[in-house]
Amino acid sequence: MQVPEEFRRLRASYEAYLLLERGLSPNTRDAYLRDADRLCNCLADVGTTVPDADAGQLQQFVAELHDLGIAPRSQARIISGMKSLYRFLHLEGIVDIDPTLKIDTPRIGRRLPDVLSVEEINAMVEAVDIDRPEGPRNRAIIETLYGCGLRVSELCNLEIARVDFDDGILAVTGKGSKERIVPMSDESMRWIGEYRSWRATLPVKQGEEPYLFLNRRGHRLSRVMVFYIVRELAALAGVQKSISPHTLRHSFATHLLEGGANLRAIQQMLGHESIATTEIYLHIDNTRLREEILMYHPRNRK
Repeated sequence: MQVPEEFRRLRASYEAYLLLERGLSPNTRDAYLRDADRLCNCLADVGTTVPDADAGQLQQFVAELHDLGIAPRSQARIISGMKSLYRFLHLEGIVDIDPTLKIDTPRIGRRLPDVLSVEEINAMVEAVDIDRPEGPRNRAIIETLYGCGLRVSELCNLEIARVDFDDGILAVTGKGSKERIVPMSDESMRWIGEYRSWRATLPVKQGEEPYLFLNRRGHRLSRVMVFYIVRELAALAGVQKSISPHTLRHSFATHLLEGGANLRAIQQMLGHESIATTEIYLHIDNTRLREEILMYHPRNRK
Protein backbone atom coordinates (compact mmCIF):
# COMPACT_ATOMS: atom_id res chain seq x y z
CA MET A 1 0.00 0.00 0.00
CA GLN A 2 1.59 3.26 -1.14
CA VAL A 3 1.65 6.16 1.30
CA PRO A 4 2.56 9.83 0.68
CA GLU A 5 6.24 10.67 1.07
CA GLU A 6 5.59 13.17 3.89
CA PHE A 7 3.92 10.41 5.94
CA ARG A 8 6.89 8.03 5.76
CA ARG A 9 8.97 9.72 8.47
CA LEU A 10 5.98 9.91 10.79
CA ARG A 11 5.24 6.25 10.05
CA ALA A 12 8.81 5.22 10.92
CA SER A 13 8.58 7.01 14.29
CA TYR A 14 5.22 5.36 14.97
CA GLU A 15 6.68 1.94 14.16
CA ALA A 16 9.50 2.53 16.65
CA TYR A 17 6.92 3.55 19.28
CA LEU A 18 4.93 0.34 18.74
CA LEU A 19 8.08 -1.73 19.14
CA LEU A 20 10.00 0.05 21.88
CA GLU A 21 7.31 1.61 24.05
CA ARG A 22 4.35 -0.72 23.58
CA GLY A 23 6.32 -3.91 22.97
CA LEU A 24 3.83 -5.24 20.41
CA SER A 25 4.46 -8.43 18.48
CA PRO A 26 5.51 -8.24 14.79
CA ASN A 27 2.06 -9.34 13.61
CA THR A 28 0.28 -6.70 15.70
CA ARG A 29 2.73 -3.99 14.59
CA ASP A 30 2.17 -4.91 10.95
CA ALA A 31 -1.61 -4.72 11.42
CA TYR A 32 -1.39 -1.27 13.08
CA LEU A 33 0.89 0.03 10.35
CA ARG A 34 -1.48 -1.22 7.65
CA ASP A 35 -4.31 0.58 9.46
CA ALA A 36 -2.24 3.78 9.52
CA ASP A 37 -1.51 3.48 5.80
CA ARG A 38 -5.18 2.88 5.01
CA LEU A 39 -6.23 5.91 7.04
CA CYS A 40 -3.55 8.10 5.43
CA ASN A 41 -4.73 7.20 1.93
CA CYS A 42 -8.40 7.72 2.76
CA LEU A 43 -7.69 11.15 4.26
CA ALA A 44 -5.57 12.09 1.23
CA ASP A 45 -8.64 11.42 -0.94
CA VAL A 46 -10.52 14.16 0.92
CA GLY A 47 -7.60 16.58 0.81
CA THR A 48 -6.18 16.32 4.32
CA THR A 49 -3.41 14.57 6.24
CA VAL A 50 -3.30 12.39 9.35
CA PRO A 51 -2.06 15.20 11.69
CA ASP A 52 -4.57 17.71 10.26
CA ALA A 53 -7.68 15.50 10.28
CA ASP A 54 -10.50 16.46 12.61
CA ALA A 55 -12.99 14.29 14.48
CA GLY A 56 -15.62 14.69 11.78
CA GLN A 57 -13.32 13.41 9.04
CA LEU A 58 -12.27 10.46 11.17
CA GLN A 59 -15.91 9.71 11.97
CA GLN A 60 -16.58 9.69 8.23
CA PHE A 61 -13.74 7.19 7.78
CA VAL A 62 -15.36 4.94 10.39
CA ALA A 63 -18.76 5.28 8.68
CA GLU A 64 -17.21 4.19 5.39
CA LEU A 65 -15.90 1.03 7.05
CA HIS A 66 -19.48 0.22 8.00
CA ASP A 67 -20.84 1.09 4.55
CA LEU A 68 -18.30 -1.21 2.91
CA GLY A 69 -19.78 -4.11 4.86
CA ILE A 70 -16.64 -4.78 6.89
CA ALA A 71 -17.41 -7.11 9.81
CA PRO A 72 -17.73 -5.46 13.25
CA ARG A 73 -14.71 -7.37 14.56
CA SER A 74 -12.55 -6.07 11.70
CA GLN A 75 -13.96 -2.56 12.14
CA ALA A 76 -13.04 -2.68 15.82
CA ARG A 77 -9.48 -3.71 15.01
CA ILE A 78 -9.05 -0.90 12.45
CA ILE A 79 -10.50 1.67 14.87
CA SER A 80 -8.17 0.38 17.58
CA GLY A 81 -5.25 0.95 15.20
CA MET A 82 -6.46 4.47 14.46
CA LYS A 83 -6.78 5.29 18.15
CA SER A 84 -3.27 3.95 18.75
CA LEU A 85 -1.89 6.20 16.02
CA TYR A 86 -3.49 9.35 17.43
CA ARG A 87 -2.46 8.43 20.96
CA PHE A 88 1.11 8.40 19.65
CA LEU A 89 0.65 11.74 17.83
CA HIS A 90 -0.72 13.32 21.00
CA LEU A 91 2.14 11.97 23.14
CA GLU A 92 4.63 13.39 20.65
CA GLY A 93 2.92 16.78 20.63
CA ILE A 94 2.12 16.52 16.93
CA VAL A 95 -1.60 17.02 17.65
CA ASP A 96 -2.90 19.13 20.54
CA ILE A 97 -6.08 17.11 21.09
CA ASP A 98 -6.68 13.46 20.30
CA PRO A 99 -9.60 13.57 17.80
CA THR A 100 -10.45 9.89 18.33
CA LEU A 101 -11.49 10.24 21.99
CA LYS A 102 -15.21 10.38 21.17
CA ILE A 103 -15.15 7.73 18.43
CA ASP A 104 -16.86 4.56 19.62
CA THR A 105 -15.81 1.04 18.76
CA PRO A 106 -18.63 -1.17 17.40
CA ARG A 107 -20.07 -3.73 19.77
CA ILE A 108 -18.86 -7.23 18.96
CA GLY A 109 -20.93 -10.27 19.72
CA ARG A 110 -19.01 -13.13 21.28
CA ARG A 111 -18.34 -15.64 18.51
CA LEU A 112 -17.73 -19.17 19.66
CA PRO A 113 -14.74 -20.69 17.88
CA ASP A 114 -15.09 -23.96 15.97
CA VAL A 115 -14.01 -26.96 17.97
CA LEU A 116 -13.08 -30.43 16.74
CA SER A 117 -14.32 -33.54 18.46
CA VAL A 118 -11.84 -36.05 19.81
CA GLU A 119 -12.91 -38.38 16.98
CA GLU A 120 -12.15 -35.71 14.36
CA ILE A 121 -8.71 -35.08 15.81
CA ASN A 122 -8.02 -38.81 15.89
CA ALA A 123 -9.04 -39.00 12.24
CA MET A 124 -6.61 -36.19 11.35
CA VAL A 125 -3.83 -37.94 13.23
CA GLU A 126 -4.56 -41.21 11.41
CA ALA A 127 -4.52 -39.32 8.07
CA VAL A 128 -0.79 -38.56 8.47
CA ASP A 129 1.26 -40.75 6.14
CA ILE A 130 4.06 -41.80 8.46
CA ASP A 131 5.92 -43.49 5.58
CA ARG A 132 6.58 -40.12 3.92
CA PRO A 133 9.81 -38.43 5.09
CA GLU A 134 7.92 -35.50 6.61
CA GLY A 135 5.20 -37.74 8.11
CA PRO A 136 6.64 -37.82 11.66
CA ARG A 137 7.08 -34.03 11.54
CA ASN A 138 3.44 -33.48 10.53
CA ARG A 139 2.26 -35.88 13.22
CA ALA A 140 4.42 -34.03 15.76
CA ILE A 141 2.90 -30.71 14.63
CA ILE A 142 -0.68 -31.90 15.17
CA GLU A 143 0.18 -33.52 18.51
CA THR A 144 1.94 -30.37 19.72
CA LEU A 145 -0.76 -27.92 18.59
CA TYR A 146 -3.51 -30.04 20.14
CA GLY A 147 -1.56 -31.60 23.01
CA CYS A 148 -0.01 -28.35 24.23
CA GLY A 149 -2.48 -25.70 22.98
CA LEU A 150 0.15 -23.62 21.18
CA ARG A 151 -0.49 -20.70 18.86
CA VAL A 152 0.85 -21.26 15.36
CA SER A 153 3.49 -18.54 15.85
CA GLU A 154 4.62 -20.25 19.08
CA LEU A 155 4.96 -23.55 17.24
CA CYS A 156 6.99 -22.01 14.38
CA ASN A 157 9.33 -20.25 16.83
CA LEU A 158 9.74 -23.19 19.21
CA GLU A 159 13.42 -23.92 19.82
CA ILE A 160 14.89 -27.36 20.45
CA ALA A 161 16.58 -26.15 23.63
CA ARG A 162 13.16 -25.23 25.04
CA VAL A 163 11.89 -28.83 24.85
CA ASP A 164 12.57 -30.64 28.13
CA PHE A 165 11.98 -34.37 27.66
CA ASP A 166 13.07 -35.19 31.21
CA ASP A 167 10.32 -33.12 32.81
CA GLY A 168 7.91 -33.30 29.85
CA ILE A 169 7.52 -29.54 29.41
CA LEU A 170 7.93 -26.82 26.79
CA ALA A 171 9.16 -23.30 27.50
CA VAL A 172 7.06 -21.17 25.15
CA THR A 173 7.49 -17.52 24.19
CA GLY A 174 4.00 -16.11 23.63
CA LYS A 175 2.43 -12.75 22.89
CA GLY A 176 4.35 -9.74 24.11
CA SER A 177 7.48 -11.93 24.48
CA LYS A 178 5.98 -13.43 27.65
CA GLU A 179 7.25 -16.88 28.56
CA ARG A 180 5.25 -19.72 30.03
CA ILE A 181 5.76 -23.38 30.82
CA VAL A 182 3.43 -25.87 29.12
CA PRO A 183 3.28 -29.59 29.94
CA MET A 184 3.62 -31.94 26.97
CA SER A 185 1.31 -34.86 26.35
CA ASP A 186 2.88 -38.30 26.01
CA GLU A 187 2.00 -38.34 22.30
CA SER A 188 3.62 -34.93 21.77
CA MET A 189 6.82 -36.17 23.37
CA ARG A 190 6.78 -39.40 21.39
CA TRP A 191 6.32 -37.80 17.99
CA ILE A 192 8.71 -34.91 18.57
CA GLY A 193 11.27 -37.59 19.36
CA GLU A 194 10.39 -39.52 16.19
CA TYR A 195 10.58 -36.35 14.10
CA ARG A 196 14.00 -35.36 15.43
CA SER A 197 15.50 -38.45 13.82
CA TRP A 198 14.38 -37.15 10.41
CA ARG A 199 15.37 -33.60 11.27
CA ALA A 200 18.93 -34.80 11.91
CA THR A 201 19.21 -35.73 8.22
CA LEU A 202 18.22 -32.26 6.94
CA PRO A 203 20.66 -29.72 5.48
CA VAL A 204 19.84 -27.08 8.12
CA LYS A 205 20.37 -23.53 6.88
CA GLN A 206 22.62 -21.17 8.80
CA GLY A 207 20.67 -19.34 11.49
CA GLU A 208 17.86 -21.92 11.55
CA GLU A 209 19.69 -24.41 13.80
CA PRO A 210 17.82 -23.52 17.04
CA TYR A 211 14.31 -24.08 15.66
CA LEU A 212 12.56 -27.40 16.07
CA PHE A 213 10.19 -27.52 13.11
CA LEU A 214 11.86 -27.20 9.70
CA ASN A 215 10.88 -27.83 6.10
CA ARG A 216 12.79 -30.31 3.95
CA ARG A 217 15.17 -27.54 2.78
CA GLY A 218 16.24 -26.82 6.36
CA HIS A 219 14.31 -23.57 6.84
CA ARG A 220 12.03 -22.84 9.78
CA LEU A 221 8.41 -23.66 8.99
CA SER A 222 6.25 -20.66 8.13
CA ARG A 223 2.77 -20.00 9.53
CA VAL A 224 1.34 -20.48 6.03
CA MET A 225 2.93 -23.92 5.73
CA VAL A 226 1.48 -25.01 9.07
CA PHE A 227 -1.97 -23.80 7.91
CA TYR A 228 -1.55 -25.88 4.76
CA ILE A 229 -0.52 -29.01 6.69
CA VAL A 230 -3.47 -28.76 9.10
CA ARG A 231 -6.05 -28.12 6.39
CA GLU A 232 -4.73 -30.88 4.14
CA LEU A 233 -4.96 -33.39 6.99
CA ALA A 234 -8.46 -32.19 7.87
CA ALA A 235 -9.55 -32.74 4.26
CA LEU A 236 -7.97 -36.21 4.18
CA ALA A 237 -9.76 -37.04 7.44
CA GLY A 238 -13.11 -35.96 6.03
CA VAL A 239 -13.53 -33.08 8.50
CA GLN A 240 -16.18 -30.77 7.04
CA LYS A 241 -15.47 -27.75 9.25
CA SER A 242 -13.33 -24.84 8.06
CA ILE A 243 -10.38 -25.12 10.42
CA SER A 244 -6.96 -23.63 11.07
CA PRO A 245 -4.12 -24.38 13.49
CA HIS A 246 -5.96 -22.19 16.01
CA THR A 247 -8.87 -24.66 15.92
CA LEU A 248 -6.60 -27.24 17.54
CA ARG A 249 -5.78 -24.74 20.29
CA HIS A 250 -9.51 -24.12 20.89
CA SER A 251 -10.11 -27.87 20.94
CA PHE A 252 -7.29 -28.36 23.45
CA ALA A 253 -8.88 -25.86 25.86
CA THR A 254 -12.44 -27.09 25.37
CA HIS A 255 -11.57 -30.74 25.90
CA LEU A 256 -9.61 -29.86 29.04
CA LEU A 257 -12.63 -27.98 30.41
CA GLU A 258 -15.00 -30.81 29.53
CA GLY A 259 -12.64 -33.19 31.31
CA GLY A 260 -12.86 -31.14 34.51
CA ALA A 261 -9.73 -28.97 34.32
CA ASN A 262 -9.67 -25.76 36.34
CA LEU A 263 -10.25 -22.61 34.27
CA ARG A 264 -7.24 -20.89 35.87
CA ALA A 265 -5.00 -23.78 34.89
CA ILE A 266 -6.27 -23.57 31.30
CA GLN A 267 -5.62 -19.81 31.34
CA GLN A 268 -2.03 -20.41 32.39
CA MET A 269 -1.43 -23.07 29.75
CA LEU A 270 -2.92 -20.93 26.97
CA GLY A 271 -0.99 -17.84 28.05
CA HIS A 272 -4.10 -15.67 28.38
CA GLU A 273 -3.39 -12.50 30.33
CA SER A 274 -7.03 -12.14 31.35
CA ILE A 275 -9.28 -14.89 32.65
CA ALA A 276 -12.09 -13.24 30.64
CA THR A 277 -10.41 -14.43 27.44
CA THR A 278 -10.42 -18.00 28.69
CA GLU A 279 -14.04 -17.81 29.85
CA ILE A 280 -15.25 -18.13 26.26
CA TYR A 281 -14.69 -21.86 26.72
CA LEU A 282 -17.33 -21.88 29.43
CA HIS A 283 -19.82 -20.72 26.80
CA ILE A 284 -18.80 -23.55 24.50
CA ASP A 285 -19.28 -26.07 27.29
CA ASN A 286 -22.71 -24.68 28.20
CA THR A 287 -23.80 -24.79 24.55
CA ARG A 288 -22.89 -28.46 24.34
CA LEU A 289 -24.62 -29.15 27.64
CA ARG A 290 -27.86 -27.69 26.25
CA GLU A 291 -27.52 -29.85 23.13
CA GLU A 292 -27.16 -32.93 25.34
CA ILE A 293 -30.29 -31.97 27.33
CA LEU A 294 -32.35 -31.41 24.16
CA MET A 295 -31.19 -34.73 22.74
CA TYR A 296 -31.50 -37.01 25.76
CA HIS A 297 -33.91 -35.51 28.31
CA PRO A 298 -37.24 -37.42 28.29
CA ARG A 299 -39.26 -34.22 28.17
CA ASN A 300 -37.76 -33.42 24.79
CA ARG A 301 -38.29 -36.81 23.16
CA LYS A 302 -41.03 -37.07 20.56
